[in-house]
Amino acid sequence: MSKIQMTTPLVEMDGDEMTRILWQWIKDELILPFVDLKTEYYDLGLEYREKTGDQVTKDSAYAALKYGVAVKCATITPNAARVKEYGLSQMWKSPNGTIRAIMDGTVFRAPILVRGVEPYVKNWKKPITIARHAYGDVYRNTEMSVPAGSRAELVVTAPDGTEKRALIHDFAGDGIVQGMHNLDASIESFARSCFRFALEKKEDLWFSSKDTISKIYDHHFKDIFQQIYDEEFAEAFKEAGITYFYTLIDDAVARVVKSDGGMIWACKNYDGDVMSDMIATAFGSLAMMTSVLVNPDGKFEYEAAHGTVQRHYYRYRDGEETSTNSVATIFAWSGALRKRGELDGLADLCAFADRLEAATLAVIESGVMTRDLYLISTLPEKRTVNSLEFIRAIRRELERSAS
Repeated sequence: MSKIQMTTPLVEMDGDEMTRILWQWIKDELILPFVDLKTEYYDLGLEYREKTGDQVTKDSAYAALKYGVAVKCATITPNAARVKEYGLSQMWKSPNGTIRAIMDGTVFRAPILVRGVEPYVKNWKKPITIARHAYGDVYRNTEMSVPAGSRAELVVTAPDGTEKRALIHDFAGDGIVQGMHNLDASIESFARSCFRFALEKKEDLWFSSKDTISKIYDHHFKDIFQQIYDEEFAEAFKEAGITYFYTLIDDAVARVVKSDGGMIWACKNYDGDVMSDMIATAFGSLAMMTSVLVNPDGKFEYEAAHGTVQRHYYRYRDGEETSTNSVATIFAWSGALRKRGELDGLADLCAFADRLEAATLAVIESGVMTRDLYLISTLPEKRTVNSLEFIRAIRRELERSAS
């Protein structure tokens, strides 16, 4: 069987621990036998990030901007324990955060639906996509402990040297204080990415914040979204038959629980972090969640929404059998290959991505699955397989569907 040809490379960002093992198995079993794969490879494993002073992470992000499509394996964001475990010179920043900042991207996360894994919210019939702003707020905060008797003020010094001051609190007792910021340019990119993604998916777009309490900070997000919608996207939304509306975050939570799904829910950075995990868990599993970073110029980086599966990696390293769910990582590859095919006009590559996803779901729906899905599946006949057996079952289904 002749392999499907590519014309432009994908940017391939390798990762850490168990997902790094799955990454290679997916390539060997599900990609390379069928596709003449072209990638520009970057090793984002923690050891190589340490060796390059994390320059490799930055280089991979700039390569994604150059080529337009990237696929990323899960990576470690080190804490103090990881610094000691890997002998690091410092606690390197989150690779995802670095890549998001360079690409100026918005993260869109959506559940992968499969028969036999039923949402805990019974009326959810269609995927709910979380669009998460990927800059600022609590993730770039400044904070400190405050001793009793202190006065905390917010001070902004203008370019001409004049100051604006606002009292935060006079502390009668010990306490804490925190400062956050955001940028108009980042909020505008977030809004445009959300509107364009909604048009591509032809799904309604919601945006939520808490402007009734945060009357300047959150209200500024609301105003920017509305202005860009009115000036740039209102007519296109009308033609596509989809809607945009703003609502308070608490109202959005109530609405989404009562809905049947099928919308894109745009959230500020922290809200999106929390709500994406809630949506993933409510639909069944974080291992069944796609994640794509989209920048306002139409550059894409696909990845799984979960981490490196540390506990399984230690078992694998010790020679024990694992049953690790690779679906989200497989869908990261299929998403990247499909987008590469769309941008390069390669119908065969797009069709392969569709077949790969269909084969993955068909294996699960036949009753063959990893342990995490086995524990929540409602299928009457099912069995657990190990990590590599699951991937090889998908390969057999791929070969069958191609014959």
